[in-house]
Amino acid sequence: MTSTTETPAPPFVPLEATVLNEPSGADGGRGGRRRDRRRAKKAGADAGNDRGIISISDRRRPSIRRTTRTIHGILLALLVIAGLGPLLWLLKAAVTPTQDTLRTPMAIFPNGIDWQNLVTAWTTIHIDVQFMNTVIVAAGAWAVQLLVAATGGYALSVLQPKYGKVVYGLVLATLFVPAVVLLVPLYLTILHPPLIGTSLLNTFWAVWLPAGASAFNVVLVKRFFDNLPREIFEAARMDGAGPFRLFWSIVLPMSRPIIGVVSVFAIIAAWKDYLWPMLVLTVPAIQPLSVRLPALQQTIELDVYLAALAISTLIPIVLFVVFQRLFLRSAGLGGAIKG
Repeated sequence: MTSTTETPAPPFVPLEATVLNEPSGADGGRGGRRRDRRRAKKAGADAGNDRGIISISDRRRPSIRRTTRTIHGILLALLVIAGLGPLLWLLKAAVTPTQDTLRTPMAIFPNGIDWQNLVTAWTTIHIDVQFMNTVIVAAGAWAVQLLVAATGGYALSVLQPKYGKVVYGLVLATLFVPAVVLLVPLYLTILHPPLIGTSLLNTFWAVWLPAGASAFNVVLVKRFFDNLPREIFEAARMDGAGPFRLFWSIVLPMSRPIIGVVSVFAIIAAWKDYLWPMLVLTVPAIQPLSVRLPALQQTIELDVYLAALAISTLIPIVLFVVFQRLFLRSAGLGGAIKG
């Protein structure tokens, strides 16, 4: 009885791999394979980029390339005009005499620059006092909001009590309540606060404490804490770290991006808030710029008033410019640690 031995079929090799492994060019060998890999990589990159309205082949045409560059330039100019135009005009009008602003508002310093407007706005009408009041209001609102958001997000995300889902649902429910509806009950609470026995009107606490009740910040911080690695928390608990030590030494150092985002939101919101400070801070000596400037509009010159507006706008702009990288990097609320 004869036995036949079957010859195994050769393994299947893709055509692309065969082409890449063959020597190509005059030198062949390794240099040819590098060139083939570069070509394949470039072809894959072109295929990945060829997903827009204009294909790669169309972009190489001179007429289409000039048209797209022209459209991009026009859009960029429109964005600059719409975004920076009003701010630049305000800065220009702040150091321009009133008559020049009224006669030729779009002219660039037709009769020179008047720096005295800024000095008058800072000293004569006591913008410096309202400026410091605004700094105090913004700093206190920032501290209270950061404290409530960080501790609330930590309790709901890391500690996770049994009633945490119920509390989180109630926090989310407050986001659907319009802020105007809360003005009257909030004002009555500030007028007759429980357990204190004295009114908080015309005190900075009347602005600071309500600012801390920000459900949006709590939800924002909780979502960030949900992305933190739980293994670090478990390791810290095994080493004997309690809730306060875990919060202070582990969670807060890992939460700098979200702290920056909440800080920017809190300071800008407190800096430009008008309605609530107007209701609870009725004494001019403690009013911020957002409340005091509209009251002074009818009593001072236009150029001085515009200079005061420019001063009040300067701090939020500088704040965003300084923290823009942190703010934009954290806007997506990605994971805290990569890799």
